[in-house]
Amino acid sequence: MKLKYLGNQKLLETHKTTFLCSRKCPSDIILKSLDWAKEKKDRGECVISGFHSQIEKDVFNILLKGNQPIILVLARGMKKRWPAAIKKAVENNRLLIISPFDDSVKYITQETANRRNALMAELADEIFLAFYTKGGNLHNLIKSVKDKRVKMFE
Repeated sequence: MKLKYLGNQKLLETHKTTFLCSRKCPSDIILKSLDWAKEKKDRGECVISGFHSQIEKDVFNILLKGNQPIILVLARGMKKRWPAAIKKAVENNRLLIISPFDDSVKYITQETANRRNALMAELADEIFLAFYTKGGNLHNLIKSVKDKRVKMFE
C-alpha cells in the first residue's frame, strides 16, 4: 500500500496515540473525550485519528487550537481543498495528513474506514479507545491488535 502525505512526515517519528470512538456513544464518554483531548493538547502529545465520527471531530477541533502534533488519516483519497485551520496547521509543520488510497477514492465506505483504522493502529504507539460497540468494527479491530497498548476510560 502506497501512502500519500501532506504535511510534516517527521511527525511519524514522535510518540503517537490513536484516538478512536464509535459513532454512537454515551454522553459521559463525550465529556470525558473532550477532557482527554484538552489534556493531550496541554501536554503537547501527538494524536493520530481519522477524526471522522462527531466526537472525533470535536477532539480534532480542540487539538487544532493547541501546538502539539496531529496526524489525520483519511478513509478516502487525498482531498484537493482544505479549510483554513487545517492549511495553517500543515504550514506550521504540526499536522500530517495521510491517505492510503488513490485520489479516485472520493467517498468513505465501511471498507475504506476499516483499512484506515488498521493503518492508524499500525502507526500508533498506543491506542485510546473512548467507546466501542460490542461486536462492532472497532471492537473487531481492537481484538486483532495484540502488540499495542490499548487504553480506555475507567
